[in-house]
This record gives sequence, structure tokens and C-alpha cells, in this order.
Amino acid sequence: MITDPFFYLVAIPAVLLLGLSKSGFGAGFGSLAVPMMALAVSVPDAAAIFMPLLFVMDVLTLKAFRKELSWPLLRFMLPWGMLGIVVGALLFKALDQHTVAGLVGLFAWGFLAQRKLFPPHADAPPPGRSWGAVLTTTSGFTSFVSHSGGPPINAYVIPLRLAPTVFTGTLAAFFFVINLSKWLPYAWLGLLDTRNLATSAALLPFAPMGVWVGVKVARRISMVWFYRLVDWGMFLTGAKLIWDGFVAR
Repeated sequence: MITDPFFYLVAIPAVLLLGLSKSGFGAGFGSLAVPMMALAVSVPDAAAIFMPLLFVMDVLTLKAFRKELSWPLLRFMLPWGMLGIVVGALLFKALDQHTVAGLVGLFAWGFLAQRKLFPPHADAPPPGRSWGAVLTTTSGFTSFVSHSGGPPINAYVIPLRLAPTVFTGTLAAFFFVINLSKWLPYAWLGLLDTRNLATSAALLPFAPMGVWVGVKVARRISMVWFYRLVDWGMFLTGAKLIWDGFVAR
């Protein structure tokens, strides 16, 4: 198990932040989780450590919204999401750790730019199915590389104007299947070793805590300051990973 105190200094807030996004509060901010943890370990190790934690969070979220699903939308999205998983696994195998770190940093900056410059609006016109296929495949790819599939899929699903519970339930089911499908490729890549799994076990209590905190905090924290802190965190961690991946090699 990882024993470095600095790792837990960044890992625990990362797990809590991912739980916040799973609870529906701060949706999409889970994109910051892997970049945060990657400040202390490699991006592949950070992604692997999150696997058991994601399973717990997905089960809790799906249990709460299992009756609120759009099956036609799921049947459309899942094949494209799985295609993104395949592309992510092949590229993950081909690229070195520095390049993967740089790409995750670029994803962090890209998601930040998307939210600031092109935020998804509920009154936006529904996207076509071809654009939906592209965004869903992108979601599967970014989900595999850095567990950050939320922003692309949100850009497709939000303009569909689903009821809030159907929106949450459908995405919960989508990511439950997508995250479950990562286990075999991650094992194939040799990332699910005893060290990473033991570290996941140490962090496991914080997974449901993050979901619970998300529900509570949403009623108390200033949205302005929360969004500012997450924006700065995403910018700084993205800058660190881009530096490590493409500059300081």
C-alpha cells in the first residue's frame, strides 16, 4: 500500500470530489480527480486506484435512481461508449506515462475551457445522433484514460431536456456499465496490482462519504466560491501534468 503522506493529502480530496460529482452536485467536476491524484503518483496508477472506488460510487448512485432510466437513450449510447473504451485501451498501451500525463492535463484544460466558453445550456437545441455518437465515444475514451467522461456526455444529454431524475439515472447506468467494462483492459495493462488495490481499500471509506457530502454541501456552500476553487484546481493541476508530460522530459 502507498504510505507517502503527500499522496493521501491529494488523494482524499480527489475521492471526495469524485463523490460530489456522482451525487449530482458539481457534475463534471470529477474530471479533476485523476489529475489531482496524479500529482503524487503516475496517471495510470491513479486511474487504477480509482477503479474499486468508482464501483462503490456507481452502485450507490444507480441504486438511488435505478427506476429512472431512458432505455432508448442507453441503447444508443452504450455501443459508442464501448468503442471509446477500446480506443482508450489501445492508446493507453501504446503511449508512455509522460504522454498520458500530458494528455490528461490537456483534458483538464479542455474541460475547463468548455465550461467557461461553451457551457451546456438546458435550452440548447438537441444535438443530432451523429454528433451524439462522437460525444459518447469521446466520453468512453476520456473515461478510460482519466475517469473523466462526464463533460462530453453532458454536452450531448443536457440539451435533450430529460427530467432531472431520468438524466441522473440514465447517466448513472451508462457509467456503471462503462466503468465495469474497464476492469479487463486495466488488468490486461497490468494496472490492477496488489499495491494499487490495497491503496484503493484504504481510500474506500471516503467513496460513499463523498456522495453523502455532495448532498449536504449543495445546500450550504456558496456556489460562486465552490466553482472558483474547482476552476483554479483544474487549471493548476492541468498545468502541472502538461509540464510533466511535454516539457520536463
